[in-house]
Amino acid sequence: MTVQDVHARSLSKATVLSGFHHMEHAVSPYEVIAALNEAGVSFVLVGAYGLGGWIGKPRATEDVDVIVAAKHLKKAIKVLLAAFPHLEVDDLPVVTRLRDRASKAVAIDVMKPNQQLFRAAFKHTRAITSEGQTYRIPSLEMALAMKFAPMVSLYRRDLDKYQDAHDFGHMVLANPDIDLEKLAELGDLVYPGGGQEIVEKVGQVRAGETLKL
Repeated sequence: MTVQDVHARSLSKATVLSGFHHMEHAVSPYEVIAALNEAGVSFVLVGAYGLGGWIGKPRATEDVDVIVAAKHLKKAIKVLLAAFPHLEVDDLPVVTRLRDRASKAVAIDVMKPNQQLFRAAFKHTRAITSEGQTYRIPSLEMALAMKFAPMVSLYRRDLDKYQDAHDFGHMVLANPDIDLEKLAELGDLVYPGGGQEIVEKVGQVRAGETLKL
């Protein structure tokens, strides 16, 4: 199965699972992708929908996560509010959350490219076509770096770090052809010296060792 097929199928499965999970409040990633594409917004699909194909285990999720180019942030918010009028804005320093007006549940997270890693995400992508729409997801190495960053964060709860470690580990096991040199470069964007640690963690997973968080 090609990378294209794996990721298209993963998005389809995750969308179905999330529809059952969230029912009337579910916002389809396909609708988000279509709205942003039509408006010419530069974005990368991340989160469970964007990384699920690399992890190899599609799962339900409550929101659609996208990183949007800084120059398109305002346009993206305007377009998404027009497409989903039941949502309202909750603007935070690193993300603009679009919440359901009634339930206050987060439906879409528009990530701001404030972090160096997020800015670099636009240079490390794979194009996927599904349901007539073409969109970008992080490359394998970028996807691993995006899981590594919260794993080593001083501000993330341990319980959430365990989920990140789970995803990181399965990503390593499902994808034997990791470019370790490129991965190290991206790890260094997380923190100076992070490149060595992320490569070491790949080695730990491959050796069947426990990841130390």
